[in-house]
Amino acid sequence: MSRRLRLLTDAPRGLLVLVVLIAGVQVALTVGPVHAADGVQLGVALTLHVTGALLLRWRARRAAGERALWHRLAGASALLAVGCAVGIVLVGVRADHAADAVPLALAHVAAFPLLYGGMVLWNRDSTNVADPSDTLLGAAAVLAVVAVTDTVLAHVGSRWADAPWWQVQPVLLQIAAGLVVVGTSVAVPYISGMTRDPRAWLISGGLTADLVAGIAAVYGHRGGWVLATLGVLLLCLAAVVRPTPVPRTMTDPGATTIGAFVVIISSIAVLAVTALGAASTTAVFCAGVAGTASGIRLLLNVRDLSQLAVSRREALTDELTGLANRRAVLRRVEELCTERTPFVLGVLDLDKFKEVNDGLGHAAGDDLLRLVARRLTAGLGDHDLLGRLGGDEFALVAHLEPGACPEERAARLGRDVQEWLAEPFAVGGLSVHVAVSLGLTGHAGGPDGDPVEPAALLRQADAAMYDGKRAGSGVVRYDADRHGDSSGRLALVEELRAGIAGGELVLHHQPQVGVETRRTVGVEALVRWQHPTRGLLGPVDFLPLAEVHGLMGALTDEVLAQAVAQAAVWHRAGRDLRISVNLSASNLLDTGLPARVAELLALHALPPSALVLEVTETVLLSDPDRSLAVVGALTELGAGVSIDDFGTGYASLTYLHQLPVVELKLDRSFTADLLTDSRAAAIVASTVRLAHQLGLRVVAEGVEDPATLLHLRALDCDESQGYLHSPPLPAAELEQWLARQDERRERDRQEVRAARG
Repeated sequence: MSRRLRLLTDAPRGLLVLVVLIAGVQVALTVGPVHAADGVQLGVALTLHVTGALLLRWRARRAAGERALWHRLAGASALLAVGCAVGIVLVGVRADHAADAVPLALAHVAAFPLLYGGMVLWNRDSTNVADPSDTLLGAAAVLAVVAVTDTVLAHVGSRWADAPWWQVQPVLLQIAAGLVVVGTSVAVPYISGMTRDPRAWLISGGLTADLVAGIAAVYGHRGGWVLATLGVLLLCLAAVVRPTPVPRTMTDPGATTIGAFVVIISSIAVLAVTALGAASTTAVFCAGVAGTASGIRLLLNVRDLSQLAVSRREALTDELTGLANRRAVLRRVEELCTERTPFVLGVLDLDKFKEVNDGLGHAAGDDLLRLVARRLTAGLGDHDLLGRLGGDEFALVAHLEPGACPEERAARLGRDVQEWLAEPFAVGGLSVHVAVSLGLTGHAGGPDGDPVEPAALLRQADAAMYDGKRAGSGVVRYDADRHGDSSGRLALVEELRAGIAGGELVLHHQPQVGVETRRTVGVEALVRWQHPTRGLLGPVDFLPLAEVHGLMGALTDEVLAQAVAQAAVWHRAGRDLRISVNLSASNLLDTGLPARVAELLALHALPPSALVLEVTETVLLSDPDRSLAVVGALTELGAGVSIDDFGTGYASLTYLHQLPVVELKLDRSFTADLLTDSRAAAIVASTVRLAHQLGLRVVAEGVEDPATLLHLRALDCDESQGYLHSPPLPAAELEQWLARQDERRERDRQEVRAARG
C-alpha cells in the first residue's frame, strides 16, 4: 500500500500539514479530559472545512480530466463550512442545543447534488445518453430513503417522536443523502473500473466516515466530531495521492434504468403501507415525488437510447442503398479477425457503370446501385454482410463455419455472384445487363491464425478486383506473388535497414494552427526517406515494409530522436511548439519505449508536454492490454497522447474512453466532406462537443480551403492542419515560413494601430 499511496510531486505540503494540525486540534478537543463547548468545536470544524476546500480546489485546477469531481468536492466542503458558521451563530443566540445540528444537516443536504454528481462523473465519458451528471435519479433516491425511514419510524416508534418536524426532517434528509452518496461511492470503483486506484477507496472512506458522524451526532455521541474530522482527512489525502492510470468507462444507461426501477418499487411499497394507515404525510409526499422523478428518468432514458440507436445506425449506413458503409465493413472484418473466425472478403465493382450514368442519368445510376444491392442481399446468408464502399464499389463479407476452407468458399461465392447478377435490371425503361469485377481474399482464422488488419485485407481484395478488371476475367482471388509486387521488396527492406542506420531518414514538419488565433502552436513530424538512388520517398513507400519486417522499432526511435532534438532547438530559440510523432502497432507493444522516450526528453531538456504521440484506433487491437499499458506509461512521463484519424477505426468511442488522451485528430475524410455532406458536418460537430466535454482539444486534418477553416471555427474546433496553411516542410524551410507568419502578423498589428490612430 505504501508504494501505491505516493504523493504528487507538486502537492502543497504546507496546506496538507495545516489540515493535519487542525484535525489534531479537533480530536484533542473531543477526546481530551475537558470537553470543549460546541461553539468551539464548530469553529475548528469551520476552519478545517475551509482549509480542505482550498486543498481540493488546488487538485481541481491541476487535474484537467477529473476537474468535475474535485470542483464538486471543494464546493461541498465549502457548503459544510457555511453550515458550521450558521451553527456557531445559533449556539450563541439559542439555549436549545437540539437545534444546533439543523444547519449542518441542511448543509449536507445542499452538498448532496455536488457529491453525487461528482462521484458519478468520475472517470466517465459524458454524453447526452443517460447523462451521468444528472442528479434527478439521485434526488429521487434520497426522497425514497426518507419515505422508507419515516414510515419505519412511524410504525415502530422513535425517540424523535416528540421532536418538531423542522428538527427531524433535515436530519432524515442528511442521513438519506449520505446513504445514497456512500452507496454511489462504493459502486463507482466497480462500475468505472477504478478498483486499483486507492483514491476511490479514500474518498469512499471519507464519505462513509462523514455519514457515521452524522448518525452519531443524532444520538448525541461526541465521537461524531472525530469521525467527521477523519472524513475530511481522507478526502484531502485522496487529493494529493498520485493517481493509478485506469481506462475511462462509457456511460451506461442501464445503471440509471435499474436505479429508477428500485426507487419506484420503494415508493410503491411506502404507498402500499399508507393504505394500511401506517405512513406519515411526509412519507407519502416523498414517495410520490420520488416515484414521479424516477418515472421521468425512465422516459428520458428511453428517448436518449432511441436517439443513440439512430445516430449509430446512420454512422454505419450508406445513405443511398441502406447497406453497411466502409466503416461498418471494416468493423465487421475486425470483429471476425479478433474472434479468429474464418471468412471471405470480396470487393465488387460494376463494369462500365459510368456509361449508365452518362447515358441514363445519375438518378438511373442510383436506381441500378439500389437494385444490385437488393439482389446481392437476397443471395447472401444471414450471417454475411454486404456493404457499399463508395461509387459503384461493394464489399461482401462471407462468414465461414469453423474448419471450412476459405478457398472453396471464395470460389463458390464468385460463381454465386455472377449467377445472381446474370439477369438484367429494369432501369430507366430499359433492361440493363451488369458485368462485374470481383476480387476475393480470405482469412483462415483459428487459434494459430496470423494477426491481420482489416485495411490490409481490403487492399488485397481491391488489388485482385483491379487485376480482374484489367484482364476482363471477372472473378480473381488474391495472390501474394502476383498482386503483392514482391519483386525487389527484400532488396528494398535491406536498403531501408541500412538507411535507418546511415541517417537517410529525414523529417518534414506540417504546422498545426490555432483556428481562433491563427498562431502556429505545433507541428506534426512526418518521416521521409532520402533514398540514394530513388530520391525522396514518402511514408507509403516504406512504412508498410518496416512494419512487416520488424524495422518499425528502430525507425520510430530514429524519428523520435530527430523530433525531440529539433523541438529542443526551437524551444531554446523561443518557439514553444509542440511536436507530434506517429506510433505504430508494434511500437505500442514495445514496453521499453517509455523509458527510451524519457531518456530522450532528459537528454535534450525538452518539457514532456512538448511531445505528442499519435496513435490510431486500429493499432490498439493487436494486444489492447499491452498497448494501453504502454500508452499509460507514456502519459505518466507527461507526454501527450493523440488519437489520429479519429472516426475511421474499429470503435472510436469504445477505445476513446480507455485512453488517457489529450487530443483528437479528425480524419481528413470528414474534413473533406464538411461543406458538402450534412452528415459529415453533424459527426464533426458532435465529435468536437464530445471532445470538449472530456477536456480534449480537437485538430482537424486535411484542411485545404478557407471555407472549411471558417466552418471549423464556427464548430469551435481548436486547431487545423493541412495544405491551406503549409505542406510538410524541412525544419529550415519551416522556420522561414514561421518567420513570414510572424512578419505578417506584425504588419497586421501595425495596420490596426495606424487605423485606430
